[in-house]
Amino acid sequence: MVECSLNGLLNSAHLHWPGWSELLRVLSLRDFNTRVVMLGTTLLGMAGGLIGTFLLLRKQSLVGDVISHATLPGIGIAFLVMEVASPGTGKWLPGLLLGASVSSLLGVACFRAVVRFSRVKDDAALAIVLSVFFGLGIALFTVIQSVPSGNAAGLHQFIFGKAAALLPEDVALIAGVSTVVVSVTALLFKELLVLSFDSGFAAAAGYPTQVLDAVLMLLVVAVTVIGLQSVGLLLVVAMLIIPAAAARFWVQRAPAMAVVAALIGGIGAWGGVVVSALFPRMAAGAIIVLVTATMFGVSMLFGRRNGVVQRWREHFWLRARTEREHLLRAFFELVEARDPNAVRWAGLEPMADETAVSVGELVSKRRWTRRKVMRLIRRAIREGLVQATSGGRFRLTRRGLAEARRVVRNHRLWELYLIRHADLAPALVDRSADAIEHVLSPEIVDELAAELQEQYPYLAVPPSPHATGPAAGDG
Repeated sequence: MVECSLNGLLNSAHLHWPGWSELLRVLSLRDFNTRVVMLGTTLLGMAGGLIGTFLLLRKQSLVGDVISHATLPGIGIAFLVMEVASPGTGKWLPGLLLGASVSSLLGVACFRAVVRFSRVKDDAALAIVLSVFFGLGIALFTVIQSVPSGNAAGLHQFIFGKAAALLPEDVALIAGVSTVVVSVTALLFKELLVLSFDSGFAAAAGYPTQVLDAVLMLLVVAVTVIGLQSVGLLLVVAMLIIPAAAARFWVQRAPAMAVVAALIGGIGAWGGVVVSALFPRMAAGAIIVLVTATMFGVSMLFGRRNGVVQRWREHFWLRARTEREHLLRAFFELVEARDPNAVRWAGLEPMADETAVSVGELVSKRRWTRRKVMRLIRRAIREGLVQATSGGRFRLTRRGLAEARRVVRNHRLWELYLIRHADLAPALVDRSADAIEHVLSPEIVDELAAELQEQYPYLAVPPSPHATGPAAGDG
């Protein structure tokens, strides 16, 4: 029964999978309407991704949402004014877009005023302005329904978008505004970048921060307004923020991030138009946002910068390196407890069989399970750091001894530094040093070694501050 109902629903919606011929027709841009829609939405996606980068860097992503929702009352007022002035002209697109622009700028001004002249936080101010302007717009649209030509106005397309209805003149407008947006952004890129990262520093350096902020808001308004017809005011914020957020997972430098965000925005719009053309019953604006969101999901998973997979790999390798270094340190300290001269001096003589340690000693040293110790030993043998001897015992190779000395040296240098400069008792520094030693950079190690060199000038590895007896001396 469920299968029959689903088939009936699909048949009633006239959904069908396109064939290869339809796919080839769409990809080759044979249809004039497909070319028009694809050009307009791709330019919009690129401009939105570029400007959205600065909103994301300024942590003002929801400002775009306020601007988009604030356009609604402007559209309603512009329609009523034009209808009163000359009945039948309320659908004149330039007038509607002008009203949307003025209304969105007024929304930004209200947000700034609420934040400046009250104790309301930014997020609350954004929510207040967004809801008030959107509520006002809905109320005006209710009034418009009583106007004789209100039902035919088609103003609802500004709320939900209708990319498939774009005309050549609409694309020309989008292309012109996008060109202006990109040109202004390129001319003021350095200034907008400084403003986005640190507005206080920009003001101290003599940048006109108020003017730059106004220019940035004008650019956001311009992109938002030209995006109303394609994706609608409810979804246009996605074209501003999603590409920039996705680009953050691939690059770190802001100029590269802006370029990647523009590319992601353009590709997402192009892909959305392709899918919408293959499935005509689906709204193009919503599909564009879904395709762009899919690219964000892929970026979040596989991005080179803080992607989930990349972070998992880094965590895996850091954990493996930490376990290996702990194993080598355990080998070193067990041998050192028997004969400090066997491991502490700067030479790299081969380790004698007498320095071999058993699995039980390693288990008691690190409080590991026997299974874990054997797993780490097998890995160390594959890496050429440890080799087996007679009687089921193991010893460090020459390479393993060199690596063990480096690990123990870093650990003890950090311990000695904490004891000397942080006034910590020796019994308290082991855990802190154990946590930090694996991420010390070579520069930090060199600084610690230079500062503590006079205390142990002849040792490759300083003695442990926890040791007593022979292991605690200079050998």
